[in-house]
Amino acid sequence: MITVISDPGFDLQTPFDVAVVVPTTLAPTLPRALESVFGQSYRGRTQVLLGLDQTRGSDEAVRRACTARPAHAAVTVLDPGYSTAAPRGGLHSAADAGAMRTILTFAANSTRVAYLDEDCWWDPEHVASLLAAIEGHDYAYSLRWLVDGETPGGKLVDEWLSVGPGRGQLKERFGGFADPSTLMVDKLACAHILHLWSLGLTEDGKFGELRFFSELAARHRGNGTGRATAFYPIEKNEVLWANLRRARQGAR
Repeated sequence: MITVISDPGFDLQTPFDVAVVVPTTLAPTLPRALESVFGQSYRGRTQVLLGLDQTRGSDEAVRRACTARPAHAAVTVLDPGYSTAAPRGGLHSAADAGAMRTILTFAANSTRVAYLDEDCWWDPEHVASLLAAIEGHDYAYSLRWLVDGETPGGKLVDEWLSVGPGRGQLKERFGGFADPSTLMVDKLACAHILHLWSLGLTEDGKFGELRFFSELAARHRGNGTGRATAFYPIEKNEVLWANLRRARQGAR
């Protein structure tokens, strides 16, 4: 089932200036993620594509989350009624989003496509800075804040993993890395690798984003914004927890 949430008479056929792909299971964090999209300083035509994959809530939760949608944005909701991810009974090995990132990227009515996980969120300048960085390139990426939810105001820029091509702890094995929530791609230039979003890297279907970025960095020209404008909850990643603890100890 496809649902469109927009103002009456909104022109959907004219290509949007930017699209934002959000795979979701309707987790409680989704409203925060969408509020950060709707609160962007960039006011060009924006298409938000939500892909529901075996949801934990009701469709009404989507509509409530879209109450802050500005007039220049339209939301397209895809709910196939089943999961596309193998761990939840689907056919595609990526455990986090199945085929949703691939499907929604191709469905986007914009050449410029950014990605946001439902438990992450953006600074108001995120989209504007990515659009500036992607000019003349096939993809762009920001840096990200690691957020310690247990410590008020606790955050630190990731200097270890999501730092772009040819850098960081993943340089040797994957050629570097940029987290999906920091990325924007030109979907026409990168069309031949978009299927990789649907493939997991490990036997349990995790870390497919590493496979995707490895191919992206190897085959395409990228450009970083040099700014940390994405927010990543640190409790998701034990390796980053260890890095964060070491960095805090070294700062004392």
